[in-house]
Amino acid sequence: MQFTMKCEICRGKAEFTFLEKPLGTFINKKFVCNNCQKSNSVEEIKNKVK
Repeated sequence: MQFTMKCEICRGKAEFTFLEKPLGTFINKKFVCNNCQKSNSVEEIKNKVK
């Protein structure tokens, strides 16, 4: 059963592991994908997620 989650920054569809865990993290209770984490600094991510 796949959940539909989208990244708050790029609005891309979240990828999941075989255990149905999202590949990314939650910042301020909002999902951010791995690609956005790699391309942005922590301060930039926090400002974009607000």
